[in-house]
Amino acid sequence: MARHGSRVRENPTSLSAPVVATATLPVVFGTAPINLAETLENVNKPVLAYSFPEFAKSLGYSDDWENYTLCEMADLAFRQFNVGPVVFVNVLDPDIHKTNKPESIDVENKKGVIETEGILLKSLEVRNNDKELKSDQDYIASFNEDGHVVIVLLIDNVTKLDVKYDHLTPDSIKNNHIIGGYDINTGKSTGLELLNAVFPKLSMVPGLVLAPKYSKDPTVAAVMKAKASSINTYFKAQALDDVNTLEANTYTKVNEWKNKNSYTGSNEIVCWPLAGIGDKVYHMSTHIACRIMKTAYDNGDYPHESPSNKPLPMTKLLVETKDGHEDIDLSPDQAELLNNQGITTAINFIGGWRAWGNYTGAFPASTDVKDIFIPVRITHNWLGNTIILTTWDKVDGPIGRRLIDNVLDTMNMWLNGLQPEGVLIGGRVEFREEDNPITDLLSGKIRFRYMVAEPTPAQEIDNILEFDASYYKSLFIVE
Repeated sequence: MARHGSRVRENPTSLSAPVVATATLPVVFGTAPINLAETLENVNKPVLAYSFPEFAKSLGYSDDWENYTLCEMADLAFRQFNVGPVVFVNVLDPDIHKTNKPESIDVENKKGVIETEGILLKSLEVRNNDKELKSDQDYIASFNEDGHVVIVLLIDNVTKLDVKYDHLTPDSIKNNHIIGGYDINTGKSTGLELLNAVFPKLSMVPGLVLAPKYSKDPTVAAVMKAKASSINTYFKAQALDDVNTLEANTYTKVNEWKNKNSYTGSNEIVCWPLAGIGDKVYHMSTHIACRIMKTAYDNGDYPHESPSNKPLPMTKLLVETKDGHEDIDLSPDQAELLNNQGITTAINFIGGWRAWGNYTGAFPASTDVKDIFIPVRITHNWLGNTIILTTWDKVDGPIGRRLIDNVLDTMNMWLNGLQPEGVLIGGRVEFREEDNPITDLLSGKIRFRYMVAEPTPAQEIDNILEFDASYYKSLFIVE
């Protein structure tokens, strides 16, 4: 059909906007009091929370961090550091990790309390003198602030109740539940295998991987490192692991424990000991993770600055004992020794409690700058993840100058923009002939070379103080 008139056709913009990866998004694996949540369905699923109420609504909350490990991260991130978001993966399954318990409780002023934690409310059976009572007709059951079930009677003349219920057994969660796997029969993943589900579900790239309490086990830590090094085949993240403070209860034992158990990865931050505020005990890995997040947030969400020498909300250092925990002291020279062994800790020296340490677990065995410094390694991960996200829509496009120039212009402009922000000292992308032989181009392979230099942390400032006798000449100058 012949056309008549004036028309406009739009071409795609020749310069694309970079798709920036989330630099420090933490993905935390552990257990949650799911019985206190609005739904029991958030088991072995990535759950994104931006605030404490969101976390409590989705996964419940308890101050019993020994049994409910995800609550530690929720408290620290949302209450202490006021940073987010955080992705949580709860492996405590109310359909599996439970047991049944009968007991008798006293009733006073038409109210009785079951002081067992983790009760699954729908399983509750209430009897009085062998007569089964009906919920919402004879009684109302709900949770109080301590996570205990309160039964309020709607009938009179009751002084004792016989109750039976299922309650969670978080102590049945072992390291293999955190490690998880893939079930070929159901097609479902569990535990750390779900790290690959974060981006497809949430469109957010993991930046940090944690499993407080469980990461002190070498098998769990090894899987964390492996999974973090290849997320969805393409992305990379940093694992934060804790040293077992029951076994390495003094600073002199930490390095031997670290090397013996292979906590020596370049994508691994090794943390020791525990941190405390009042009666609360935190793993150092959660403190360092939140500090990394807060430092990036303060820098416009760029991850190039080290978390070291930044404030931590804590009042003491602790290690585990057979009976609980005990306080320890750590002087700056002892902390420096730990740092030089690739271990991150905290000190109370100038300016209160602060994170202390710039090296990944790869130090001192490795000397490659991109692998040994925490902020450089995290920034390198972030750069790589962003490059993948930005160039992905060019995959399967026709190889030619248009595609090549689009990538070069887009990525060079992005790298140039990072330099005034201090994220990079310098950066460029090149399309080199020697990197792209004709045989590769004919096979559909195209290669760009990225050259970047991230700033290293100024962890040693050398101030030279010298006595200058020439100033004595000023004594003879008469004004």
